[in-house]
Amino acid sequence: MKEHARHSRKKDKMKSHPCFSKEAHGRFGRIHLPVAPACNIQCRYCTRKCDCVNESRPGVCSIVLSPEEALYRVAALVERDENLTVIGIAGPGDPLANDATFETFSRINRMYPDLVLCVSTNGLCLPDRIDDLVKAGVRGLTITINGVGPETVEKVCSWVNYRGKRYTGIEAAELLYANQWRGLTNAVDAGLTVKVNTVLIPGVNDADIPYIAWLAGSKGADIMNVLPLIPQAEFAHMEKPAPETVSAMRLECGQYLKQMSHCGQCRADACGKLNEDKDMELEVLTSVLGEEYCSGVN
Repeated sequence: MKEHARHSRKKDKMKSHPCFSKEAHGRFGRIHLPVAPACNIQCRYCTRKCDCVNESRPGVCSIVLSPEEALYRVAALVERDENLTVIGIAGPGDPLANDATFETFSRINRMYPDLVLCVSTNGLCLPDRIDDLVKAGVRGLTITINGVGPETVEKVCSWVNYRGKRYTGIEAAELLYANQWRGLTNAVDAGLTVKVNTVLIPGVNDADIPYIAWLAGSKGADIMNVLPLIPQAEFAHMEKPAPETVSAMRLECGQYLKQMSHCGQCRADACGKLNEDKDMELEVLTSVLGEEYCSGVN
């Protein structure tokens, strides 16, 4: 009975998470802390940048922060913005491949236990690190799953690094696929709220996506986010799916799992509400030095 009540309180907290709740996305803000530069897989659509100021997409940030720098920014922004409810780590690499992720979460959880902590991962190391996430206070998990079988995963991911060894081809795909679904089950069992992200890549994984929704829903995931491909890297020659195509896919997948329809495909250093991303560095300066001093800074 006590365990059920604890899980219910965790789920209630997620109602103020702008990514997990459509009602919250225009009311509450979040910070993505770019403390995780290393990645343990290479997706064929991904290009990571740690000095990027002119792109707005996952995998980019202006600077990489240390845990100490991240905590300083959280403290400044919590004091400045009373609608800040969520602290997330989403890169620019994979958070679970970076020890700084767990140090940062642990520090923030000790200082601000009422803030919701969430992480976004490719899932490769999720079975190994689920206990570490729970211990650090993480309540929300997003896992990117792009195929319902290794054959499709191989088309999307070129290699993985796991426990000090690099894998390629179908061997890499089988390892990633197995760990993703095992990790999803582990996260649900641990009481985390789980969102599944899936990148819609026409002609590559579109046939798999409804099955991903069905399987994730059957394993206890809470919500799914179907994202349009951003053509780059090896998939730079492809076309971005039309909004109508994405909407139709969400409608089909909605039979099996609740769908997110308000995603902005945020940067790894996003700040503020989903519909009004702000410059985190400028916001911190303003909170410390004041509006008048920073009004001319851009």
